[in-house]
Amino acid sequence: MEQRIHLMMTRRRKKTKTKLMRNLIGVKKMISETQKEVLTKQGYRVIGSHSGVKMCRWTKSMLRGRGGCYKHTFYGIDSHRCMEMTPSMACANKCVFCWRHHKNPVGKEWRWEMDDPKSIIDTALEKHLDMIKQNRGLPGLKEERFQEGMKPRHCALSLVGEPIIYPEINKFLSMLHSKGISSFLVTNAQFPDKIQDLIPVTQLYISVDAATPESLKIVDRPLFADYWERFLGSIDALSKKGQRTVFRMTLVKGYNMEELKNYAELIRRGKPDFIEIKGVTFAGGKRNPITMKNVPWHHEVIKFTQEVVKEVGNDEYEIACEHEHSCCMLIANTKKFKKDGKWNTWIDFDKFIELQASGKEFTSADYIAPTPDWAVFGHQMRGFDPAEFNFRLMKQQEAAAAAGTEVEDTTTYSNAGC
Repeated sequence: MEQRIHLMMTRRRKKTKTKLMRNLIGVKKMISETQKEVLTKQGYRVIGSHSGVKMCRWTKSMLRGRGGCYKHTFYGIDSHRCMEMTPSMACANKCVFCWRHHKNPVGKEWRWEMDDPKSIIDTALEKHLDMIKQNRGLPGLKEERFQEGMKPRHCALSLVGEPIIYPEINKFLSMLHSKGISSFLVTNAQFPDKIQDLIPVTQLYISVDAATPESLKIVDRPLFADYWERFLGSIDALSKKGQRTVFRMTLVKGYNMEELKNYAELIRRGKPDFIEIKGVTFAGGKRNPITMKNVPWHHEVIKFTQEVVKEVGNDEYEIACEHEHSCCMLIANTKKFKKDGKWNTWIDFDKFIELQASGKEFTSADYIAPTPDWAVFGHQMRGFDPAEFNFRLMKQQEAAAAAGTEVEDTTTYSNAGC
C-alpha cells in the first residue's frame, strides 16, 4: 500500500512540474523545426504551427485524364479539384499501417499554439494551387482539367493526424463550405464528444480498424487507456448524425480480417450510410511492422466484403461499388441509397452547399445523386471511369502483346449487391 501511495504522489509531482514548466516556457508549437524539415522532405507543405497540405497522386492523375480516386467512383468528386489537408497533424493513435511513418506528433488533447481557421484555409489553398501550377508542364496534362483544378471544390480532411481535435474545427468547416468547398472529414474514433458537437459535413468518416478491444489495441495502438469506450462512444455519436456517415475499414491480413461477427455488430450499432472496405497500402519503411504479406489481394477484399454483408443480414446493406485500382469496395444502405433498383451513392455537391447555408435541418437523403453504371460493382470497368484514359491497362496490354498473351480478368464476381 505504501509503495502505491508513493507511486501516486510521484506521478502527481511530475504532472505538477510539467504544468509549471509549460507556464514558464509558454505554449509550444505542435510541429518542431525538425519535424517540419522531415515532413517537408516527404512532400508536405506545413501551414503555420499545426496544419498541412499535400498533393494527392490522384489529383495529378486526373489532371492528366488518367483516372480518379475511389471517391470519384463512389461519390462523384472531381479528383483534380480535391485538396487533401489537415488542421491538426497530431493524432491520438499510432496505427501499425499508418503510411505517414509516424513523423507527426501525438497527443490526447490540444496543448499547442493555435492558428486561426481563416489563415489556415487561405494558406492551404495558396499552397495547394502552387502545387497545381507545378504540373503545368506535365506530359499529358489536360488544359481544361488544369483550369478546373485551379478552383478547388472538395477538401479531404484525412491527410494525417486527427483533424477533429482542432478547437476551431466548426468555424474551419463553416469557412470551407462558404467557399463552395465540400468536406470529407475522417476521425480515428477516439473523441466522441467532438463528433457529437460537429456541425454537418458533406461526409463524416470514422476509422473502424478492428472489432474487438484486443485487436484494436494491436492495430491502432491508441494513447488513451479507455480507448475501447471512446471507440464505442464515437460509433454511437456517429449513429445520431443526420448527414452522410461512413465506417472506414482498412484490412490488414494477419491483424483484423477474422472478426466478421464483431464487425457486423458494430455496423448494426453505428448504422452508417456506407462502409468502405479497403486493402491496406504498403508504405515501406525499415521500422514498419507491415509487409507485403499483410496486403490483401483485391479478390480477398471482395470476398471479405461479401461476407460482411451476409453477416449483417436483414437486406439493409448491399455492395454498391468497387474501385479495383485502390483495392476498395463500397457497401451502402439500400433503404436510403437504392431507388427503383438503381444506386444513388453520388453526391449533389451544389445541393449540399445550399442546404448547409440555409441553416435548416437536412439529411443525407436530401443531396443524393445517381451512381453511373460503370461505378457499380459487377460492371466490366471495375470502377474505372470510361471517360478517362486507362494508362495502367494500356501498359499491361502492351506487355501482354509483347509476350504473346492476353490480359485476363481473374476475379470471380457475385451477383450479391448488384
